[in-house]
Amino acid sequence: MTNGDAIGRQTWVIAEGYIPSDSNGPAPQMTSHETACVLNAGDRDAHVKITVYYADRDPGGPYEVVVPARRTLHLRFNDLKQPEPIPRDTDYSSVIQSDVPIVVQHTRLDTRQSAAALLSTMAFAP
Repeated sequence: MTNGDAIGRQTWVIAEGYIPSDSNGPAPQMTSHETACVLNAGDRDAHVKITVYYADRDPGGPYEVVVPARRTLHLRFNDLKQPEPIPRDTDYSSVIQSDVPIVVQHTRLDTRQSAAALLSTMAFAP
């Protein structure tokens, strides 16, 4: 795929975010988590910045990752550590910006109960 035919957008929003602190089942497969599934179908690496917004404090980030050209990255928000970890049991939203078009899907695995719940939605792209 050439950059002129790139799929996606450069800005994505996930308005719903929450990482439960409790989990059931073997780690890391069954650890409760939020994930941004990022597809870079273009010919250039995507330099991605994520800013996290909270109800009661200033935004966190930016968290920076690179998604290589013609690759996918399933990025667990639980694994974001720099500049600070995202707090558990806290509502948040995120804005994901890239220097090239990407596609973002949001997924949550909630294993607080032994009957796990999986939620997956497309992020919003203005």
